[in-house]
Amino acid sequence: MTAALRDWTRSLKRDVVALWIAARDPRTPLSAKLLAGAVAAYALSPIDLIPDAIPLLGLLDDLLIVPAGIWLALRWVAPALMAEYRAAALLQERPCSLAAAVVIVMLWLVTAGVLAGWWLGR
Repeated sequence: MTAALRDWTRSLKRDVVALWIAARDPRTPLSAKLLAGAVAAYALSPIDLIPDAIPLLGLLDDLLIVPAGIWLALRWVAPALMAEYRAAALLQERPCSLAAAVVIVMLWLVTAGVLAGWWLGR
C-alpha cells in the first residue's frame, strides 16, 4: 500500500507539471488551458489558500481539492497531448508559481479586511 501511495503522489506531481506545460501550449483548447493553468498555479504556489496549520481544513486542499482539480483538468486535455505533456514533465524541473502566491496573499488580505470591517461595524 505504501508503494502504491508513493506512485500515486509521484504521478500527481508529474501531472501538475504536465498541466503547467499544457496551459502554455497553443494546441490546448482555451477552456482546458484556463483550468489547467489555474490548477497548476495553485498546486505549484509556495503558499496554500488554507494554511496547513489549520487543523483538518489545511490538509483538505492538499488531499482533496488539488487531486480533484487535476482529475478534472486531465479530462479536458486530449489524451494524445496529455501523453506528450507527461513525457515532457519528466524531463522538466518543477516550476514555482509566484503569481499564484501573490493572488492567494491578496485573497487573505481582502478576507481579513472584510472580516475586520464586519467586526468593527458590529
